[in-house]
Amino acid sequence: MAEDVPTLYDWAGGRAAIRRLIDCFYDRVERDELLTAFFPGGVSEEHRDHVATWWSEVFGGPDDYTRHHGGYERMLAHHVGLNITAEQRHRFASTMSLAADDAELPDDPEFRAALVGYLEWGTRLALQNSRPGADVVEHAPVPRWGWGVAPPYQP
Repeated sequence: MAEDVPTLYDWAGGRAAIRRLIDCFYDRVERDELLTAFFPGGVSEEHRDHVATWWSEVFGGPDDYTRHHGGYERMLAHHVGLNITAEQRHRFASTMSLAADDAELPDDPEFRAALVGYLEWGTRLALQNSRPGADVVEHAPVPRWGWGVAPPYQP
């Protein structure tokens, strides 16, 4: 039954696990010549915390990014005008996937498929929205990502 299916947030291990993911990701970004240009001087603690709050909400955790940090509109504002390249988008997604390993997030195929699904969706949207003159959706809710077609296997 649907009520027995945990959120991606809970399956991952909650806020602490999401924060590990984000820290592992930005630790890699700070050493990556293609991505580090987006963060001159390094990635701040505040930025890491805000992104962990975003990912927590997206994966079914508390709606703290919406309530405290401006929701979708604020996240959109961080990407508009960045002119992200296709290569940077791909590196972002692949680096986050590697960071999930670094952070020791669950490695079952269902969770990783959901994680990669969100990475593909989100990075492609960020790529489009970052183009100069892009026609962006200015107001939307923070997405609430789920399992898609393959919920976790639970014997």
